[in-house]
Amino acid sequence: MKSITIQGTKRETVGKKSTKALRDAELVPCVVYGGAETLNFSAEEKSFKGLVYTPEAHTVSIEVDGKTIPAILQDIQFHPLTDKILHADFYQMSDDKPVVMEVPVALTGRSKGVVAGGAMRQSFRKLKVKALPGNLPDEIVVDVTPLKIGSKLYVGDIKTNNFTFMHPDNAVVVAVKMSRTAMKGGAVIEDDEDEEETVVEGEAPATEETSAE
Repeated sequence: MKSITIQGTKRETVGKKSTKALRDAELVPCVVYGGAETLNFSAEEKSFKGLVYTPEAHTVSIEVDGKTIPAILQDIQFHPLTDKILHADFYQMSDDKPVVMEVPVALTGRSKGVVAGGAMRQSFRKLKVKALPGNLPDEIVVDVTPLKIGSKLYVGDIKTNNFTFMHPDNAVVVAVKMSRTAMKGGAVIEDDEDEEETVVEGEAPATEETSAE
């Protein structure tokens, strides 16, 4: 997995006053735990750009006082109004200790169901995996070509290599459904579902069918 470097400065003092002073200086209070001792440090907010504002997954090399700590981002807090980063938690990695992190799902191929006029719903843009640091995948590649209208692809259908999913096997990653409303040049789904999903529209008008999923 790709890694980015964040250069930090060890925090000699912690507390509300110290934290406020850091934020006023465009610095992010951070902590890394999981090692022999917990390390409090600060880093420039702009150094988080390649880690946070990207669909890709990365590990992190934290450089503080001449030392490099391999880590993963565990939690990050944003200001509710400005979206400025308020705090970041990291977990120190070791080669023999599994870690858990979210990895993006990459869809490949052209679904048979979409070609036939159906619409694809992607329930997971990222999947949580557990693996040794050296086995963390950059992405989870899923071939949707075989999926027909009414088909679903489950977590249990995806082959893994030296990592495990932290989701039940029956969790639906991708499904192809019949479109209820056909429009020229594509199909549109009109559904009452509240969950956020990525919809890929078909190129052929849909025909009405009655089937049980």
